[in-house]
Amino acid sequence: MTLLSEADLAGALARVPGWRREGGTIQREFRFRDFIETMGFVNRVALLAEKANHHPDLSIRYSRVLVELSTHDEGGLTERDVALAERIDRLT
Repeated sequence: MTLLSEADLAGALARVPGWRREGGTIQREFRFRDFIETMGFVNRVALLAEKANHHPDLSIRYSRVLVELSTHDEGGLTERDVALAERIDRLT
């Protein structure tokens, strides 16, 4: 898998509104009504990630989850990150 160029990354981010670049990652914060909804979302993300063999960094704060994606093996952002972001967006 090859790293996305700046132009490709800009086009890819247009496909996933709400996601933003932060250094070598793309990230998005999701908000929920309560901790149970939050954890349900986290578990669904875990299943997607395991199926894709592409695991995000997750930061959980009661009713908020920060999801960060990067292709660590490649040292930056690839199409795998954007594709998983699209699948995660469909969970909400």
